[in-house]
Amino acid sequence: MKTTPVIAIFDIGKTNKKFFLLNEQYRIVLERTVQFEEMADEDGFPCDNLPQLTLWVRQTLEEISGLKKFSVKAVNFSAYGASFVHLDEKGDPVTPLYNYLKPYPPALQEKFYGTYGGEEKFSVTTASPVLGNLNSGMQLYRLQQEKKTVFNRIRYSLHLPQYISYLITGKPFAEITSIGCHTGLWDFTKKKYHDWVFDTGIAEKFPPVFPSAQTMEIVLHEQKIQAGVGLHDSSAALIPYLASFSEPFVLISTGTWCISLNPFNTNPLTGKELQQDCLCYIEYEGKPVKASRLFAGNEHEQQVKKLARHFRVPANYYKQVVFLPSLLKKLTLHDKQGSASTGLHTSAFAARSLSDFSNYEEAYHQFIYDIIRQQKMSTSLLFSAKKITRIFVDGGFAKNPVYMNLLAAAFPGMEVFAASVSQATAIGAALAIHTSWNTQPIPGDMVELKYYTLGKKKMT
Repeated sequence: MKTTPVIAIFDIGKTNKKFFLLNEQYRIVLERTVQFEEMADEDGFPCDNLPQLTLWVRQTLEEISGLKKFSVKAVNFSAYGASFVHLDEKGDPVTPLYNYLKPYPPALQEKFYGTYGGEEKFSVTTASPVLGNLNSGMQLYRLQQEKKTVFNRIRYSLHLPQYISYLITGKPFAEITSIGCHTGLWDFTKKKYHDWVFDTGIAEKFPPVFPSAQTMEIVLHEQKIQAGVGLHDSSAALIPYLASFSEPFVLISTGTWCISLNPFNTNPLTGKELQQDCLCYIEYEGKPVKASRLFAGNEHEQQVKKLARHFRVPANYYKQVVFLPSLLKKLTLHDKQGSASTGLHTSAFAARSLSDFSNYEEAYHQFIYDIIRQQKMSTSLLFSAKKITRIFVDGGFAKNPVYMNLLAAAFPGMEVFAASVSQATAIGAALAIHTSWNTQPIPGDMVELKYYTLGKKKMT
């Protein structure tokens, strides 16, 4: 019986945990998605269910490896960042998988930055805005300062992508895209861990760094396969675009966060940019990628529930809303109430009264308009001397005609595309180790584009 050569990819999001088999043409030949009920940490704060996730990963690969029609050549992993799994000497987790949105103790944060040069200097050096637990290094610092007994039990602290890899390979490693994603751990000027990591002894909790594009050989059901070390999901999602386009572009990767990424902006971060929630990621070949973030997907999730209750429609009614250009003028009039912001800040819509709108469509257009005003400010922070002429949008908002048309209106001098890469994060994780498993050339049609334009109309 002829078997299909495939790579297995685990793509772990905060909501959806996905598994894929991809053939050598990077087509999905098998897909599974699960969701787990959250559990609570010792303080009662919700967090991902690490025991369930661990069991699912192991069981899934065990099951898939027994399928006769596929020949698994390799496995790789992607997962959300800012999250550590702390392992003891036996390789068992010492703590829950803490939620990066958990509030950070203000006094401890003040002590840390006071010790290591102040917020601005430290943030510029590490390309990490002050974000509390979203700076994953701060999670380890808190354990060391407040829970020394627990801290002392830790043998290795692995970022989540590398923990998923560890479950399959049994080998603990660190990896640069995870280390470099606003962790506060990496000194971007010296290109090594920041001095505080060594001063505190936290460096001892980190295993060696394994190259993102290399693999290790493991045995699965008596078959030798190649295994990657895993990637931070935002860095992985960028890889298909870097493989497909050489002209400068900005990618807006939309999900819970709307993250704008400009891999062609090599200017160092400034203090002003950091204050507006700019940061740097590190792509899988080790190069910095300037980025800005907006918590727009999270706000969208909350506001559509509010709209549904007010207008007495289903929660997913927004999926039926078509773009109505006739509303642009009305939205501009409403705009006098609001102001734009970036990062975790909510849009102007949060302060609006829904009774001001005659129907759901009008209110939803206003909401997306307010989001786009934030998006324009956030994305524009990344433009540099190297002229950007194209903006690609992937993820949930790429399928949203109201968002895409208003984004095109916000950037009238640019080509704005909804970019469809089926599961870009998973594809990116596979592409990162392409030469280790795939005998075919990288296909040139991975990214499908849909062009949006509103002519000379633009947002004010």
